[in-house]
Amino acid sequence: MTAPLYGLILAGGRSTRMGQDKAALKYGQRSQLERAFALLTPMVARCFVSVRSDQQSEALRSKFPQIVDAPGIEGPSAGISSAMRSHPQAAWLVLACDLPFVDVATLQLLIARRDPARLATAFRSSHDGLPEPLCAIYEPPARDALDSRLDAGRNCPRKFLIQSDTLLLDQPRAEALDNVNTPKELDAALARLAQPSPAAPRALRVQYFALLREQAGRRDESITTSAATPRELFAELAARHSFTLAPEHLKVAVNAEFCEWSRPLNAGDQVVFIPPVAGG
Repeated sequence: MTAPLYGLILAGGRSTRMGQDKAALKYGQRSQLERAFALLTPMVARCFVSVRSDQQSEALRSKFPQIVDAPGIEGPSAGISSAMRSHPQAAWLVLACDLPFVDVATLQLLIARRDPARLATAFRSSHDGLPEPLCAIYEPPARDALDSRLDAGRNCPRKFLIQSDTLLLDQPRAEALDNVNTPKELDAALARLAQPSPAAPRALRVQYFALLREQAGRRDESITTSAATPRELFAELAARHSFTLAPEHLKVAVNAEFCEWSRPLNAGDQVVFIPPVAGG
């Protein structure tokens, strides 16, 4: 039986490099913490905020259901360990609060591609290809393995994912999991977010073959989407139809020509996703 999925927003950091509380930073009208909680809550059975013991009564964090970090452990592992101890029957979608570019499509893809038979499901970093531990799903059996590492003084969640049975996914957008740790990075993030909004939704025709056709329950469909590239479009469709194949296992064609996953999409394009064909 698949474990229920709970959400954990990591907000227990000390923000030393930023010089101010990152959870309270505002992009638009809401703080990062408020935005992250609102983004994750509809996708999970229950959602909590991870805090240090000295943050429990702080004005912003006290608005939310909390799980207090395990004592004697520093960093994100303290929050993950405490969550898994508090509700050992649940799997946890862990999300850092300082990811201003993370969006619904990214989280939906992570959930749709979740593999409960693995210890974890995570994205590859778009910068170094290593697992991104702060937007990842940790299954209940990961608890013992994580605690063993913590008992040995190893508290890096990225190394835990590297050395564990982790399903790694490509990010639907390269910048989706870029975090903001310093005032310079904050200025750059604000400038990026101030840029014009993505293109207006456009109508496309999509065709499916083989396994994708089975999972979508149709051979083609007309959709209206804001996806700018085939990669973004596939992430959106994977979340909708629970596709089990990753982009690296497919070919994509637009208007009857094979193309790169980064090719810009235009209104009226005919997009085809082609799985590998078994030989005989």
